[in-house]
Amino acid sequence: MAGIVLSLIPVFALIALGVFLRRLELLAREGWAALERLTYFVLFPPVLFMSVAGGSFGGGEALRLGLALGCAVIALSALMILVRPLLPISGAQFSSVFQAGIRWNSYVALGVISGLHGKEGIALSAVAFAVMVPLNNLFSVLVLSRYASHTPAPMSRVVRTVATNPLIIATLLGGLVAASGVQLPKPAADTLTLLGQATVSIGLLCVGAALDFGSMRSARVAMTVGALFRVVVMPAIALGLCLLLGVGPLGLSIAMICVSSPVATSAYILARQLGGDATLMANLTTLTTLLSLLMMPAAILVAHAVS
Repeated sequence: MAGIVLSLIPVFALIALGVFLRRLELLAREGWAALERLTYFVLFPPVLFMSVAGGSFGGGEALRLGLALGCAVIALSALMILVRPLLPISGAQFSSVFQAGIRWNSYVALGVISGLHGKEGIALSAVAFAVMVPLNNLFSVLVLSRYASHTPAPMSRVVRTVATNPLIIATLLGGLVAASGVQLPKPAADTLTLLGQATVSIGLLCVGAALDFGSMRSARVAMTVGALFRVVVMPAIALGLCLLLGVGPLGLSIAMICVSSPVATSAYILARQLGGDATLMANLTTLTTLLSLLMMPAAILVAHAVS
């Protein structure tokens, strides 16, 4: 328990620092938005690429972890689509609820995995990135294109959005390098590593700066549903699949860290780009970040107890 708490303290300390810096108005709102875009489009793709390219994909453990997480994303996506007609929310709100259910904050997860499991955990977590990032982005684009407005987006726009997504591109390129066995030249690898080293710290600061406590009173039904999918349903599905497939203790811990992380801040960017309910998306990010203070340690403890 002490190790879990100690690994979480630096992560949430940086988020709190982001809240404090935002209140100090060190950067204007536009400055934080630009920093968030810089992280999403420039700093985070090298992290994904290097993690996947040098990740631990050999052996049954990586296969079982990847299969469990991929099936968890697909299962929850199908469940949310099935219950959509029963939810008293608009299509735009549903698109944000959907993103809340499947999209996890990689900055938070990386910080916790690094603190709790070190290099071994980071290497194995590449499986989570390789499987979940493309699926999460693909499904989110498809749902936003279908539900965010009254008129579904043209297929050409959907294809273009998916094909130009920097996280999908970086993950796929990393997978190609890993599969080919090609070693990157040292200068190139060092450059990408240096570029990505700022990702977690800046990303966590942006998470804190994006929190908006004052606007959380709106759309309570949609927020409740989205939060339940994120912090209860998704971890439960992932835990069941990991146990069913025989994922080991390290893989199970990594899986629980990923699926109990708060909503990714990039979900807000995508909601703005494709016409979703961006305000609700920001509120869900705030709420799930607060809930993860409790749910992430609980998920990790459950993983340790059952492994």
